Amino acid sequence: MGAGVLEPRRTRRLDGVVEGCGCLTMMQTRLSKQMRQSGGLDFRGSQKLHNVRYVGPRSTKDRERFPPNNVLLMLTGAGLLWMGWAGFNGGDPYSANIDSSIAVLNTNICAATSLLVWTCLDVIVFKKPSVIGAVQGMITGLVCITPGAGLVQGWAAIAMGVLSGSVPWFTMMIVHKRSKLLQKVDDTLGVFHTHAVAGFLGGVTTGLFAEPELCSLFLPVTNSRGAFYGGSGGIQLLKQIVGAGFVVGWNVVVTSIICVLIRLVMPLRMSDEQLLIGDDAVHGEEAYALWGDGEKYDSTKHGWYSDGTEHPPKFSVGVTQNV
Repeated sequence: MGAGVLEPRRTRRLDGVVEGCGCLTMMQTRLSKQMRQSGGLDFRGSQKLHNVRYVGPRSTKDRERFPPNNVLLMLTGAGLLWMGWAGFNGGDPYSANIDSSIAVLNTNICAATSLLVWTCLDVIVFKKPSVIGAVQGMITGLVCITPGAGLVQGWAAIAMGVLSGSVPWFTMMIVHKRSKLLQKVDDTLGVFHTHAVAGFLGGVTTGLFAEPELCSLFLPVTNSRGAFYGGSGGIQLLKQIVGAGFVVGWNVVVTSIICVLIRLVMPLRMSDEQLLIGDDAVHGEEAYALWGDGEKYDSTKHGWYSDGTEHPPKFSVGVTQNV
């Protein structure tokens, strides 16, 4: 890669089918480490790209409207995510020092700014705020600040928050709805916008705003700086863009290989009939079966329960049925 790439942590995505794959994560982490040792300004780790084209989309009904299963739990998870994100950004120097303190501060500044910008755009365009949109804005802010959490100053974190709250909002709310290509991609959680777009912004803006003195506190390569501070910063910014392209290509190849190998062993996608009842019901379980909804699992169609006994189809009454 030459002398250095400002590489975000886990930012370039299309959608997740192998997100939990440990071997891929270890390879990406090692790639990130090598980038930093060669002069990159990567504060926190590796990039990921997930390939959804091997899996295919969900049913049309599910794609037309898929609100959160539980908004309160979504908010709980968002709070835990924000807290944890501050933890791993602040913990990256492996010590309680100036750099870790700045990383925690910048993480909160950028996430809060991005959340507010996203919410303001929702109000301006759609005439009402959205708690789901606010969480999306929070995530884009966290993703964007990650590569430069301990390398930029507070004003730069605000600028990054403004960008991460507006550019991904535009690609998700405007471009995605008008693009025939993006309409064909079943991006359930909008991670292309919240991670790929926001991650690219984070990598580029880190290459723009990385402060030389802060870089010297964390990076092994001397004289590292962003383009805003002149000197070799312009070249560093170009290397950021090249590095992002390299990581995208790397992930496309590796993820595709993993998907092809898995497909040789088992299907990557459930049948349309199974998608209608849900993956939990296919396994003979129900996340929710309340107030007469009953079980969607039909043993005459989907086989028998794992205990070896036949359970004829039944209609539930009242609360959740025991399997």
